Amino acid sequence: MGPTGDAALDVDRIHMSYGDVKAVAGVSFSVRQGEFFGILGPNGAGKTTTLEIAEGLREPDAGSVRLLGESPWPRNVGLLPKIGVQLQASAFFEKLTAREQLETFGALYGVPEDRAMAMLDLVGLRDKAETRENQLSGGQRQRLSIACALVHDPDIVFLDEPTAGLDPQSRRNLWDVLREIKARGKTIVYTTHYLDEAEVLCDRVAIMDHGRVLALDTPAALVRDLDSATHVVLERDGFPAAEARALAGVDDVAEDETSLTIATRSPAPVLAALAERGALSGLQVRTATLEDVFLELTGREYRA
Repeated sequence: MGPTGDAALDVDRIHMSYGDVKAVAGVSFSVRQGEFFGILGPNGAGKTTTLEIAEGLREPDAGSVRLLGESPWPRNVGLLPKIGVQLQASAFFEKLTAREQLETFGALYGVPEDRAMAMLDLVGLRDKAETRENQLSGGQRQRLSIACALVHDPDIVFLDEPTAGLDPQSRRNLWDVLREIKARGKTIVYTTHYLDEAEVLCDRVAIMDHGRVLALDTPAALVRDLDSATHVVLERDGFPAAEARALAGVDDVAEDETSLTIATRSPAPVLAALAERGALSGLQVRTATLEDVFLELTGREYRA
């Protein structure tokens, strides 16, 4: 995808190698103003390097980047107040409380001290304002890190795997923070290897592997274009496999010790037939997900 004039971020055919390893190999995409854009991929896919080039932290070997209409490299000091960056490894000032961390980061941009409490409210940490960062939980530290990236009210925010290593509850709490950031009109560019998360949060996603973009679209469009079968799962003893195979619209039937799974691209008549036979007890319907899209593109299991 080539450059577009009104985009918050344009990445055009960038390349980056580390010795013989080609980390990024011709990546292009554009991010619209106010969009939540995800870069998905397993470790080693090239997503962090791509993000660092977009932020202006690295110079690409080839290609170009336009960030808010300007080049971020060489280091563009004029862009710094307009962008927020949260890296994989959060770095805080030692022995400072959560409030003091934000006040210190804010002072670098001339932000008033009272902005700190507003940011703690945003990320749900007001009650931890006087707690040192090394006494916060992993999820709380991640939320504080995001608050530090936002304290100067940037136009675009870069987040590199912000939910990595968090427990499910902390991940969901952080989802609410990310939704609130987007609701405030901010552009968000983030990387993750959590496909379920990207499917819920992102307006569009780019799936990367081996330094290349394999697919780019909305999550719903990527799933729809996959044309994958719907899987109807029944209790093992609830319906005979032979009868299931005889139903109109059934592509395949698989069995294990506890369940019977019907694969179909015509779920409506299959479900209607099962209802007529009173076989809906314990029934589950599983449609395709972004994980199915990834597996189809790469032909192997997703690497974490």
